[in-house]
Amino acid sequence: MKKFLIGILFLGTLGLKAQYGTLDAILTKLEERKGINQNLDNVNIDNKKFVFIKDETDHTERDFIIIKGNDATYVEVFDDKATGESSSNVFTGDIIRKKNIISLRADKLEDKKIPLPVTKTLMLTKQKDILYLIDVNTRDRWIDEESYSKKAK
Repeated sequence: MKKFLIGILFLGTLGLKAQYGTLDAILTKLEERKGINQNLDNVNIDNKKFVFIKDETDHTERDFIIIKGNDATYVEVFDDKATGESSSNVFTGDIIRKKNIISLRADKLEDKKIPLPVTKTLMLTKQKDILYLIDVNTRDRWIDEESYSKKAK
C-alpha cells in the first residue's frame, strides 16, 4: 500500500512539472505581449518618430514624439471638427533611457522656458516587429511611424 501511495505521489509530481512548464510558457508569452521582460537594450531609437492619435467627439488629437540622440521634441496637434481649424504646441526637451524605460522631460514651449515641464514615462516594447512606446501612467500606445507607414503601404 505504501509503495502504491508513493508511486501515485511520484507520478503526480511529474504531472505538476509538466503543467509548470506549460504554465511558464503561457506566462512568458503574456508578459511579452504586455512588453514586460523584453530585452530591447540594443534597439536604436535615435531619429525615431512615434505617433499617438486620439479621436474625441469634438476634436482629433495627434501627438508626436521625435527623438534625436538625447534631445526630444513633443508635438501636440489639435484638429477642431466643428471649424476644421488646427492648432499645435511644440515642446522641446530631453530624454533619459534606462533599459526599456524612457523618461521624457520637455521644458520649453516653442523655445521659451515653461515653469511646469511636460513629462512622460514611457516603456519601449516590440510586438510583431513593430516598436511601441507605452505611457506607464495612461497606458496610451505610441507607434513607431516607420512601422506604421510600412503597414499602410
